[in-house]
Amino acid sequence: MKAVLMDAFGGVDVLKVGEAEKPSPAEGQVLVKVFATSINRPDLVQREGKYPPPAGDSTILGLEVAGVIEALGAGVTGWQVGDRVMTLVGGGGYAEFAVAYASHLMRIPESMSFEEAACVCESYITAFLNVFMIGEFKDSQTAILHGGGGGVNTAAIQLCKALAPSCKLIVTASPAKMERVKEIGADFVINFQDTPDFTEVVKEYTSKKGVDMILDHVGAKYLAPNMNSLGYKGKLVIIGVISGIKAELNLALMMVKRQQIIGSVLRSRPVVEKGEIVAEFTRRALPKFADRSIVPIIEKIFTIDQVADAHRMMEEDKHFGKIVLRIQ
Repeated sequence: MKAVLMDAFGGVDVLKVGEAEKPSPAEGQVLVKVFATSINRPDLVQREGKYPPPAGDSTILGLEVAGVIEALGAGVTGWQVGDRVMTLVGGGGYAEFAVAYASHLMRIPESMSFEEAACVCESYITAFLNVFMIGEFKDSQTAILHGGGGGVNTAAIQLCKALAPSCKLIVTASPAKMERVKEIGADFVINFQDTPDFTEVVKEYTSKKGVDMILDHVGAKYLAPNMNSLGYKGKLVIIGVISGIKAELNLALMMVKRQQIIGSVLRSRPVVEKGEIVAEFTRRALPKFADRSIVPIIEKIFTIDQVADAHRMMEEDKHFGKIVLRIQ
């Protein structure tokens, strides 16, 4: 099968389209004929040699796919060859065929294209897991969502406005993305380039109450302003550490305000746990995609042969929403 391969770790030039062995589904798995996948930030980190796949998963890049079931592994029920599906994968998405656990599959609504479906699993499930299941975000609450315009950020904004329509969202973004972030539902946008310490701005917006939940992928640089911006019993959910892994923490403030800091990753979770997350997302969020209340935001669609250009676009951080890679 055709796949994106790497003969070394490094920049976009290490990505080459070549031939790889077609995988076979094990017990409880299905083989998916991949029509589209998407580019995610962890793909770039793995390409650089800093984020190896979990043991037993494909070393080919790609954390989500959309396509049709090509074959069923032993013990799989409830699915048929030819079903249109989207799914998380531990690796292997940048290829014509990928294996996935049946418990991680979701049916693609008739209203969605393969390219749209390829945007859902990694970004939207990550946002749903961390905002609603871990962060326990509720209607009428206020949240800070960092990284305005990125895939997880735009997914989180859309999910919050669809599932908690009375919520208030504070979003940090670059000047070039501030207006578009407002257009998709942000209530208040902070220019992070001009306001690296957003504490006072958040206090003013929330009348000194602070926010109920923060979704952060920045890490060390934002720890102090994040904790200062959290309100009583607020939760900081950290899903990335692009600015570093070490920072000082005011434990007394955290204790008095009964705040929580929660670290979270999706890829390395056990198969059963991922299945439970997918099931909850299917129940609560997937209907919003079916009725087009939520439509994935796609910046650009590349072909598999343009994979280096797709990675370069994400590195330059000029995209808004998702970058899709069409395989078939």
